[in-house]
Amino acid sequence: MRSTIAVLSVALMSIAGVVLPSVAAAEVSDVRVARQFGISFLPILVMEDKQLFEKHAKAAGLTSHATYMQLSGGTTMNDSLLAKSIDVAGGGIAPFAILWARTKGTSNEVKAIAAKNCAPILLLTREPRIQSIRDFTENDRIAMPATKVSGTAIVLQMATEKEFGKGSAFKYDNLQVAMSTPEGTTALLSGAGEINNQFSEPPFQYVALKKPGIRSILKSYDVLGGKTTYNLVWTTSAFHNENPKTYKAFLDAFTEAMQVIAQDKRAAAEIYVRMTKEKVSVDEIYALINDPEIEFTTTPRNMMKIITFMSDVGHIKSRPASWQEMFFPEVHGLPGS
Repeated sequence: MRSTIAVLSVALMSIAGVVLPSVAAAEVSDVRVARQFGISFLPILVMEDKQLFEKHAKAAGLTSHATYMQLSGGTTMNDSLLAKSIDVAGGGIAPFAILWARTKGTSNEVKAIAAKNCAPILLLTREPRIQSIRDFTENDRIAMPATKVSGTAIVLQMATEKEFGKGSAFKYDNLQVAMSTPEGTTALLSGAGEINNQFSEPPFQYVALKKPGIRSILKSYDVLGGKTTYNLVWTTSAFHNENPKTYKAFLDAFTEAMQVIAQDKRAAAEIYVRMTKEKVSVDEIYALINDPEIEFTTTPRNMMKIITFMSDVGHIKSRPASWQEMFFPEVHGLPGS
């Protein structure tokens, strides 16, 4: 009888136009965060080491936690995000922009959460005959995390077009070989095999430069005209919209990680060396964190130059009016470019 009355009451309230509160869907309990190699992912390492996500999730009344995993290459990141095997992806502007354009206007549009850092990337060679990109031949091979559409590939395309003129951007795409940065560094330094060049990143590029005969022939900041965002973190609109507290906890934790790095750079360097187990010293990583060319910030810098180029050469079909169009609104107030 009581259940019948309850059903009738709900029906009558509905007919009368009374709006009933809906039961809120539970937010995810496990946030899966992927990172790649290199110092660009230091904020994620700090988040993991200090359990910053868990701290901010608890403050928001959540019991969720973060699971961290390592992948290689922006393409792998994007495939994993679309397959829903990760919740937060990280990598360069180019793979992010491709996925943003691909999903734009769909029910599950991908947008950036925040920038992660600025850092120069260097094109290294072990060949004495190679003094600039003009000296590449069909026999040369360039290792990079992903070919044709990675951040390094796009910078090389931009440099190539700048050197040889319009229509030449893809001139060296056939020389690119997809390898993780650690693997590419090992191949370059071995002195054997087909890999005689590498588009690297910190700290690996500076480790490689210590070996006699390894030189830099191209720097991304020179191609782009100044300090430029190298890495971002991004996710789907579904994750953003369905998990507002979780999303905010991640962004707050990510922002705090930047503050932790700024406040104690040596401690941050110790975290990097301990967690990655890379063959670099704390002093080497500390020097990189202090390098004025490397900046950990959530503010995107100079990225629209890359986006415009990608649109011009056909990598993406949609050109955003501003950087804000590619980011979720929580960071729209930042002085980005």
